[in-house]
Amino acid sequence: MIHHVIRASFIKIDLLKVIWGGLLLVGYVTQPEAQAEDASTWVKKGEAALAAAKRLTPNNKPAKNVILFVGDGMGISTITAARIFQGQSKGMDGESNQLSFEKLPYVALSKTYSANQQTADSAPTMTAMVTGVKTNDGILSLNQSILSDEEDNAKVQAAKLITILELAERSGLSTGIVSTARITHATPAATYSHTSNRDWEDNHQVPIGSQVKDIAAQLIDNFAEKHSGNGLEVALGGGRTNFLPNTLTDPEYPEMKGRRTDGRNLVEEFKQKFNAQYVWNSTQFNAIDAKKTQRLLGLFEPSHMQYEHDRGKDVAGEPSLTEMTEKAIDILAQNKKGYFLMVEAGRIDHAHHAGNAYRALSDAVALSDAVKRALEKVDLENTLVIVTADHSHTFTIAGYPVRGNPILGKVVNPGSADFAKASDGKPYTTVSYGNGLGFHEHHSETEAPIVPRSGRVQDLTAIDTTNPNYHQEATVPLKSETHGAEDVAIFAGGPKAHLIQGAQEQSYIFYVMKEALGF
Repeated sequence: MIHHVIRASFIKIDLLKVIWGGLLLVGYVTQPEAQAEDASTWVKKGEAALAAAKRLTPNNKPAKNVILFVGDGMGISTITAARIFQGQSKGMDGESNQLSFEKLPYVALSKTYSANQQTADSAPTMTAMVTGVKTNDGILSLNQSILSDEEDNAKVQAAKLITILELAERSGLSTGIVSTARITHATPAATYSHTSNRDWEDNHQVPIGSQVKDIAAQLIDNFAEKHSGNGLEVALGGGRTNFLPNTLTDPEYPEMKGRRTDGRNLVEEFKQKFNAQYVWNSTQFNAIDAKKTQRLLGLFEPSHMQYEHDRGKDVAGEPSLTEMTEKAIDILAQNKKGYFLMVEAGRIDHAHHAGNAYRALSDAVALSDAVKRALEKVDLENTLVIVTADHSHTFTIAGYPVRGNPILGKVVNPGSADFAKASDGKPYTTVSYGNGLGFHEHHSETEAPIVPRSGRVQDLTAIDTTNPNYHQEATVPLKSETHGAEDVAIFAGGPKAHLIQGAQEQSYIFYVMKEALGF
């Protein structure tokens, strides 16, 4: 997120050296050629796609369930690159590959600007999706009359916008949130909290004297209000320290403590208030029997969860986004009235901010895996599934690489045995960033600020640009790469999914979900 400068993991590794064509081409890995194609290939594909489109009929039945998947920062260029990345990782033709959600029948564009910014952050964009109203940057589920950092609780309460999750609660549906980010971070927080500063995640971040509740406390307290439902059934993600007092040692990292200065242990409060189960590692998570569990809180890291690429190295173990999604569905599906579930792949955004395309694409593929598993579990006759992004990034795909060229590699033009060269005589990568930290190879992780580098600071000939710890070049030097302002995609299937069409305001998504659920 733009409000949090992300330092990616910079890990030292030896360069992979591959000799090809008599040249030292570091990091170049040949991908299998696409199967032989001719004109008839495209005729058959075109006719099959047309026939499938003609068979589509709108499903006007009411939806029992709604699942909203959000790839944080998953712009269209990220989808394209992730599609190729996934295919190539499986030894297949990446360009013709499809991510799971690309197979959903209805597609539209979402305009992501906020009420006050051309390029928005995740707070107003998610607010638009879950309330149907655009607001100012940094604001969570309040209307645009509220200024950032408003401390007057009366004004905040007067500006509250009802969210789709809160409507579901009031209607007796079960509700859940899943995220690989902190569950108090902007995207999940917008579903259940209302605040003038998205950074007020725990009470010590709220200005002294203000009566505005911090985001973590709102997850517990907001559902105590009259006609507000009976609270979330499932909340899975990171952000443990925001729920624990600063006198309590973290169970996974003995050197860390909670962040709360008000003495509240919100984990214990959630367990007692909602008669809920609580887990913080994969062993405990795997032991949960969804069919015997009514409520589940899982906080797997003090802050954000691990990137998918790094998840296997976690000391205590973390469930995957797919596993959390599956568990959430199984618990929520016990409610015969239905459910609303929001699932966020939150760390696509963080890797992009750090200029680390490998981890951004790995997490985008993890989202595809989670959607695939969800689609295997639910019935699209009664479940609306929407997959979208809150905003894009300055992530670009460029050059004229031969088909099958590694998406994270250096450009090799068709018919050439050498890397394509820029005007400075140096090779360049297919993917890069418009701004950000810029080129960094394989540094060890450090708390010291990393100096941003713009443009062509290194000859990439001997650099393995496909390494997970490589950080792509950027044109404009910034400490954190920024969001992009272009439209993002919306994919949908299920009841009322045919309403996802055209180029729409991002707030339109709320009205489709509301219509589907009959609210």
